[in-house]
Amino acid sequence: MRDLPTGTLSMLFSDIEGSTLLLTRLGPDYTDALDRHRQVLRSAWAAGAGTEIGTEGDSFFVVFPTADGAVRAAVLAQRGLESQAWPGGERIRVRIGIHTGTPQLHEGDYVGIDVHRAARVAAAAHGGQVVLTSATAELAGALLPEDVWLKDLGAHHLKDLPGPERVFQLAIKGLQEDFPALRSLGASSTLPTPTTPLVGREPAVSELSRLIHPPDVRLATLTGPGGTGKTRLAIEVASKIAASFPDGVYFVPLAAVGTADVMWTSIADVLALPRGARSPQRLLEQLAHGAALVVLDNVEQLHGAGDVVTQLLQSAPRTAVLTTSRRPLGVPGEHLYPVPPLPLPVRSTVSSAVTSPAVELFVQHARSVRPDFRLTADNVADVVAICRHLDGLPLAIELSAARIRLLSPPALLRRIDQSLDVAARSTQAPSRQRTLRNTIGWSYDLLSAQHQAFFRRLGVFAGGADLDAVAAVSGDVSASSSDPLELVAELVDASLVLMSEGPGGEPRISLLETIRSFARGQLREADELDVVHSVHARYYLQVAERLQQLRAVDHLLALQQAEAELDNFREALAWSLRPDGDRGREGAADAAIDLRLSSSLGWLWYTGGYVLEGIRWLEQALDRPGRAPSGQLAEGLALYANLLITRGALQRAGELALESLATARVVADEKREAYAMAVLGTAQLHQGDVHAARQTFEDALVLHRRIGDPDRLNRALGNLAGVEEELGNFARAEELTHEALEIVREAGDAHEVAVQSQNLAHLLAVSGRAEEAAEIAKSLVDSVLALHSPNLTMAFANTYMNIVLRLRDASRAAQLLGAEQAMRVRLSLPNPHEDEELAEAWAMAQDVISAEDWEREIQRGRETDVEALLARLGAG
Repeated sequence: MRDLPTGTLSMLFSDIEGSTLLLTRLGPDYTDALDRHRQVLRSAWAAGAGTEIGTEGDSFFVVFPTADGAVRAAVLAQRGLESQAWPGGERIRVRIGIHTGTPQLHEGDYVGIDVHRAARVAAAAHGGQVVLTSATAELAGALLPEDVWLKDLGAHHLKDLPGPERVFQLAIKGLQEDFPALRSLGASSTLPTPTTPLVGREPAVSELSRLIHPPDVRLATLTGPGGTGKTRLAIEVASKIAASFPDGVYFVPLAAVGTADVMWTSIADVLALPRGARSPQRLLEQLAHGAALVVLDNVEQLHGAGDVVTQLLQSAPRTAVLTTSRRPLGVPGEHLYPVPPLPLPVRSTVSSAVTSPAVELFVQHARSVRPDFRLTADNVADVVAICRHLDGLPLAIELSAARIRLLSPPALLRRIDQSLDVAARSTQAPSRQRTLRNTIGWSYDLLSAQHQAFFRRLGVFAGGADLDAVAAVSGDVSASSSDPLELVAELVDASLVLMSEGPGGEPRISLLETIRSFARGQLREADELDVVHSVHARYYLQVAERLQQLRAVDHLLALQQAEAELDNFREALAWSLRPDGDRGREGAADAAIDLRLSSSLGWLWYTGGYVLEGIRWLEQALDRPGRAPSGQLAEGLALYANLLITRGALQRAGELALESLATARVVADEKREAYAMAVLGTAQLHQGDVHAARQTFEDALVLHRRIGDPDRLNRALGNLAGVEEELGNFARAEELTHEALEIVREAGDAHEVAVQSQNLAHLLAVSGRAEEAAEIAKSLVDSVLALHSPNLTMAFANTYMNIVLRLRDASRAAQLLGAEQAMRVRLSLPNPHEDEELAEAWAMAQDVISAEDWEREIQRGRETDVEALLARLGAG
């Protein structure tokens, strides 16, 4: 064992910024660049008397006996890197962090909080930047080389470290001096950016900012009817207290969410967790040790929201939750903050009105549509009367002020008076809720009949819609307009519709939930709800079937588009699965949409990380009574069985696959018959009946060749190749795999190319050709990670584990085993052969690693994301 220094040491961490993208751009030249980078840095470390403790991929961990030695080494490293001519004209930008402390020496490595502090400082830096803690800066400050000085960057919160850390940048003459803000946690925020200043809520912002203060108060709920400005207030409060939450502030919109499981997924999406880490358990692990603020917007319709919030707070003691809701969550520790309307002026004078937040908001929005609008002695009485009639409700005021473009204040007041006088006869809701609904209704009444019909139809969309969807669902209403955008523009001017930028930069139209609820009510009153919902569901069925075809050509684009419309798919499925008694005239005609839609999205459920949700939708669709045998039913049964296989429910999956096969044969649907055989063979294989699986796959392959569908033929070849590999028929397996690869490469299916290529790598590894397998696997890392498919990622991790194990790298193999295990636990996708595979792996590893080290490395893997391990292997 090496004789390592002890006592007070300066610890330096470094790595290449954007190494994965650099690898993509440089391709084969990346290894040369990586080697030269290591040569430059090792020369610099040696000049500062550094001891290299570890290197992994493009990162270094080095300790120095003195702070000034570490600083000199960092300066030499950055200057040396800058002087190099890198391949392809690229720049190798290395970030460096240094901290001085007294780490503990343990089994040939350093441990302790000082090591973590140094690593966190490096992680906060940018490429080309050297960042020091105050401890290092104090010791090295008087001994800095010429043309080098310190820049005080102030105090920053670093991940997993208590309290702020004062840090300094090493400024080096001739090199970049100005960098973006450090990547210290607390800068992480998903808060929407408001387009206008918040009006009249300064006292509330101040009170709530003082109120939300872990560990004393960790849950606050802003309550009040729709239109009082709860969301806008929550965003403002969150932005004010963001610095108190170094692990980030996350805004989670939930208006279109109806179930707790989708709520978990929505939170994970906002936290940018990988697809393989979206389970509640993984999300809670992510938040467990951090200090984050989670803003949950619009939770009143969510059954089970209280349970989700309770679990968040119990698992993450330093995290706080701010929710907006029309009613309390009713969970322990909840602090309610009713959001009242804006204060109204006492008198109808200019001097009194200008102090009123309600009037200020009216003027602000009026000027956004009429820049010359001013509050004057002539119009103040009308403006005050308008705000009083609207009860000071912000949304009602904004909707009304938008009409100043066309109406003077007196004309506007007359129309509001008439609207409210007529509507006041209804006493079924509290006055403020009636006022808001009536204000929306007044804006609606001012629209032309065409615009009213168009607006009503927008109420069926969940999570917004693109222009194609809007045109399709509005149908004959928009037919007379050459461009649906013209109709949308009128609604935007009336503040009834929001526009944002969707995927590909295309416009996306959405409604505030309060306004969407009104639009749906108008659809119901016009007896159009079922008709429009039917059009919506049929349109999104077409979208799903189009994306099903697209994924064979461009998997990532199909996945991006499918996820953008996921809320609309859910809306269509929920409508199509409603009880028979709730169906209107369109019910019978649309009886098959539920099964067609849930089946068309089978690829999304499987590859996108939505297995549990897919099982739920397919189960509901298949449970509908009275379905006659059909090809669609056969396909739905097979898809359901396939998802159950990933969950380890093998017996039930086999039964469903047999039912699917029998159904397909009854209706003489050879395509569905072949698919059912593929699923049945997979279930047989996982149950250990290899010979039965082989015969099933052989029969399926014969049928697929006759049908000639390249997509399904490729998978049939892969299935049979897997069985031949299991039986030791490696030559036959390789022949089948190469045929499958030829098909998918010709089709340009990136996902299936990755699947079959990793199958080939696994085959080569188990057949004694591990070096060839390693080359293939290394070349696949970037494409596999880019596809974001949890099932593919886990399979690839297992393949890479088998490769490095046979190359006698038992530590890496154990880490991959552990990481794959942890990912399966997070996704609730158990491996029925885990014990058998673990025993086989240990049998091959035990002559190169001790049992204790093997278990320790497996545990290390469980604590690391599979994606991170694979990325290191690809870069190494």
